[in-house]
Amino acid sequence: MEFRLFTAFALCAASLASAAPKTTVSIEGDRFFINGCPTYEGRKWKGKKIEGLMMNSRMVQGIFDDLNPETVSRWAYPDTGKWDAERNIREFLAAMPAWRAHGLLSFTINLQGGSPEGYSRSQPWRNSAIAADGSLRPDYMARLKRIVDFADDLGMVVVLGYFYFGQDQHITDEAAVIRAVDHATRWVLDHGWRNVIIEVNNECNISYDHKILQPERVHELIDRVKNTKAPDGRRLLVGTSYGGNKVPLENVVRSSDYLLLHGNGVSDPKRIAEMVQLTRKVAGYTPKPIFFNEDDHFNFEVPVNNFTAAVGEYAGWGYFDFRMQGEGYADGYQSIPANWTISSPRKAGFFRLLAEITGATPARN
Repeated sequence: MEFRLFTAFALCAASLASAAPKTTVSIEGDRFFINGCPTYEGRKWKGKKIEGLMMNSRMVQGIFDDLNPETVSRWAYPDTGKWDAERNIREFLAAMPAWRAHGLLSFTINLQGGSPEGYSRSQPWRNSAIAADGSLRPDYMARLKRIVDFADDLGMVVVLGYFYFGQDQHITDEAAVIRAVDHATRWVLDHGWRNVIIEVNNECNISYDHKILQPERVHELIDRVKNTKAPDGRRLLVGTSYGGNKVPLENVVRSSDYLLLHGNGVSDPKRIAEMVQLTRKVAGYTPKPIFFNEDDHFNFEVPVNNFTAAVGEYAGWGYFDFRMQGEGYADGYQSIPANWTISSPRKAGFFRLLAEITGATPARN
């Protein structure tokens, strides 16, 4: 009986696995590698080394849906008057090649999304691939599979976030949180992808209901992901993030494979540089990659901005684009409904500077 159960499990895992992966992310010291070569191999920009960095954009709503019938109408497309999760993912997939052509090697996507209003005091909507008991919702995971598969084809890395502080309160208890971590980690490993890295939770120091998701204990979940392995011994690279202008604490620095910073609320690029410097001075730090995967400051047209300041300290940077009040469907990657194309002057400014820094040469229409 035990042999038959094991065989059934093995066959199930094999059936889940995607075709042979095309994109493998790895880390050596403080550099990211893709398929055995450092990212942006040989690239320098204005005398600064770019090789080994990870440039990112916050695209957390790629699998968005709203399970609350009282709020779903907020996300209606202006041309149809209704929300459509399938349309959202189709447009996301269609936009991905243009992001990659401009030098974007990674994007963050979350199982519990992010605020579709950019910043919100209350979040009554229900957007979560994680059910109350810690199980994974098949419709969300099917959408995510399409995105990860295409990212693999494009040579892109998916930074997969598990929890978001606007939705974790719907998970029953700590046991369900742990169950969700195990299910999500095993789901990625069983599919055989090698282009996925894990962000346990978005901004661990912001309003999480469960203590294991808070700064003092979140390293327990980081270690849990690290200790979950595929049959061949492979495991996932993992870290977590803090709110804007926060330097990681020692427990997270020691446990993480890479360190995530957020630039929200930081309007002085000198502070961005200082955050990177201070992170490397935290007790227990050993050389490992650092990158911002969320920053809501732009100014891409000026010589010194948060993006260039991060690069100047050998850290990658991540674009966080949300709709400002009064802006329409044409702007905001986190705002729903999103236009996933490079549709606004702000988006164009980011991708122009990204291509310049990384040496990408996107085709001109």
